[in-house]
Amino acid sequence: MLHLVHQAHRALEIFSPDFSRSLDLPFVNQGISAGFPSPADDFLDLKIDLNREFIKNPNATFYARVRGKSMIGAGLNDGDLLIIDRSLEPEHRKIAVCFIDGEFTVKRIKKESDKIWLMPENEDYQPIKVTVDNEFIIWGVVTTVIKKVD
Repeated sequence: MLHLVHQAHRALEIFSPDFSRSLDLPFVNQGISAGFPSPADDFLDLKIDLNREFIKNPNATFYARVRGKSMIGAGLNDGDLLIIDRSLEPEHRKIAVCFIDGEFTVKRIKKESDKIWLMPENEDYQPIKVTVDNEFIIWGVVTTVIKKVD
């Protein structure tokens, strides 16, 4: 088991989740209107635990903060927080955190017969062809993106 408490890299900052306690927050189960306001005070006694909601495999899950703009077309912006599950199979077209030649990066996986490409979602960045000369592993699959709203 890989134990990372906090490891900073140019492209990502990686954190281990804290499961020592639950984080029960007020939850409006009926949804929130984007039209006319509706009273929500009656629903604030419901609780939701974000760990239980977003983390299916606690022993294989990590957080990472995005650094850079190579994935903006996929909605991953600089500073966004990713939830990464290392137990999931890295399938074609999935967004994954990869370790290539000593650096972490987040890219979309493209599998072509016996080739793997790491595809950015920004035309200012070039795809990365993975070859036998690269030190390479697909470290985990991105399951959730948490964004700050300005």
